[in-house]
Amino acid sequence: MKHHRPAPYDIDLDKIRLFLNQRERDILSPLATLSEKGIRRLHEDRLETEYRQAFFQDVDRILHSLAYTRYIDKTQVFYLIKNDHITHRVLHVQLVSKIARTICRFLRLNEDLVEAIALAHDIGHCPFGHDGETVLSEICQSHGIGCFLHNVQSVQFLDAVERKGRGWNLCLQTLDGILCHDGEIHNEFLTPEKSKTFDQFRREMEIKRFDSKTSLIPQTMEGCVVRMADTISYIGRDIEDAIRLNMIKRSDLPKEPATLLGNTNGTIVYTLVTDIIKNSYQKNYIAFSPEVSEALKQLKTFNLDHIYMNPKIKKNAGVIKNLFEMLFEKYLTDIEKENRSSVIFTNFLEDMSESYIANHSSGQIVRDFIAGMTDQYFLRQCPAHTRPKPRLG
Repeated sequence: MKHHRPAPYDIDLDKIRLFLNQRERDILSPLATLSEKGIRRLHEDRLETEYRQAFFQDVDRILHSLAYTRYIDKTQVFYLIKNDHITHRVLHVQLVSKIARTICRFLRLNEDLVEAIALAHDIGHCPFGHDGETVLSEICQSHGIGCFLHNVQSVQFLDAVERKGRGWNLCLQTLDGILCHDGEIHNEFLTPEKSKTFDQFRREMEIKRFDSKTSLIPQTMEGCVVRMADTISYIGRDIEDAIRLNMIKRSDLPKEPATLLGNTNGTIVYTLVTDIIKNSYQKNYIAFSPEVSEALKQLKTFNLDHIYMNPKIKKNAGVIKNLFEMLFEKYLTDIEKENRSSVIFTNFLEDMSESYIANHSSGQIVRDFIAGMTDQYFLRQCPAHTRPKPRLG
């Protein structure tokens, strides 16, 4: 007996988008960023009949970017350690996304926008985490191209490098949230700076690139949520990883913050998320309570002193610095001498758009190439005898 596939319904996909837009207006808070307000730099004709909403589509574009694929081998905090249970960058951004979407669901904000910002916010991280970022920033400044900052570089990849220099044409609200995430800066509360334009966004990019201390505030409530969620995601997780690597003991945690926030990642995350929801509900800002904010600040100081600056982490810092400097100079020379057999030509500049090449100096091109490397790809570009050996953790 033959089975016949039923004829498809005649669905007006444009009506689906209109329905989804109306549902957002009905359900979301007046403080939320509606998807229909998403602004792109370039007009795309096909978007006029696209049933996926603007920020939902940004998420898809980010997930399909080559830079997102490379998260799989990007250091979060602990590098050159063989341990399959240590957090890598790909897990971190997923945790940020989940935490941010949890907060947004209870505050009735746009979950698609926070997912897009969260998944993309660390795409600009170079090999070997913040140690690599510090070294690459020093090199970039010595070549007159400004600081290297992973949030600025995240925008650079998505807006100017991906798709052979054409970029993904993401919404302004998404790019702004990525640029302004600044997870290392401590804030008790954040009030969005609304009504930014692409021109203002470009100016903020340049100001930040040459003055890393400049504090930028997201233009949306959703961007503020991701900035808070970034800290919530890493603070307890880094403690668990450090305990697993026998760098600290749970009993080392400062008593007052541990009493208020908890001493495990699960309790810390739950306490911080709950506190934000309670203190931000129906407010035009995202906030911690003063007590929780102070406890979190103390815990961040503990992590800095006992984890991030721990000599066990810094063991290979000098070697990594030398390798960054060596590769940067090598690729600069390859570009200047047009050594087209070099990987910077074969793996990066080949088929790159003319606009990218015309608008970037040799130093900026080398910066983009090195910043996009995974840890292992970076090491493979170095002579075998210079590569530091990973240790068991």
